[in-house]
Amino acid sequence: MIKSFINYPGGKYRLMKQLLPLFPNHTDRMVDLFAGSGVVTSNYNNANEYLVNDINSQLISLLRYVRDIPVDEIEEKMKQIIRYYQLTDTSKTGYDYYKIDSSKGLASLNKTGFLNLRSVYNETENEEEKNIILYALIVYGFNNQIRFNRYGKFNNPVGKRDFNNKMKGKLRIFSQSWKEKKPKIISKDFADINLKSGDFVYADPPYSITTAVYNENKGWTSQDDKRLMDYLDYANGIGAKFALSNVFVHKERINRPLIDWSRKYNVIDIESNYSNSNYHASRGASKEVLIINYKK
Repeated sequence: MIKSFINYPGGKYRLMKQLLPLFPNHTDRMVDLFAGSGVVTSNYNNANEYLVNDINSQLISLLRYVRDIPVDEIEEKMKQIIRYYQLTDTSKTGYDYYKIDSSKGLASLNKTGFLNLRSVYNETENEEEKNIILYALIVYGFNNQIRFNRYGKFNNPVGKRDFNNKMKGKLRIFSQSWKEKKPKIISKDFADINLKSGDFVYADPPYSITTAVYNENKGWTSQDDKRLMDYLDYANGIGAKFALSNVFVHKERINRPLIDWSRKYNVIDIESNYSNSNYHASRGASKEVLIINYKK
């Protein structure tokens, strides 16, 4: 399985072994409606064409950058940033060089350079420059996450790791996958994407009954759930296939409109480290599902 080059909240990498066998064996076009880190597109190999969408325009710009720019060039630009902002480079020196325990991490050494880099990112208007700086901020940021405040400013704090060999490996493998697939990459509201018969739509929206990084600013509400359900009904009506990832239950909240809507389609329970098939499960439990409009 291919991991994404970034760590995106709600990412489906750990569920790919369950999800992929439930997807169509072949499709004309795969539409990744809420692409996030792009991990689903990276691992689904049964489409002639790929359309990748996400409402986060900064994320989409970065995905285009990784698709279009040679990985050697990205690594060279990362080296320049590391030198200029005096960030650590354990792939070159190892942890011993910094006289620090790897379990404690590198945050104290990278904090000043990281904050300076973050300020530059939030102030610059140069799109290409923003892409490589954003990638550097993700690499050196807390949990390798991409996170913005309500004003569109990157606000993730410094993390414990750097541009180590593991991060380089993930970048190279992901980049190769996207250069081979050549997905079309756009940033629109999902309802503005035109579908056609023969499409396979994978939808992994923010979950309205949970609170997460990707759902803390503008938010995703029950009204958005309704818009998405109507959109997927439309997809079904024109002969497109869809698979919707979501949760019926989270902690003590139940998404009853989603449960009611799902009854006209096929519902498959997905095992995850937070899922539980009992609607009245203990506090903190979730019931994750995949809703599909085709037989599998």
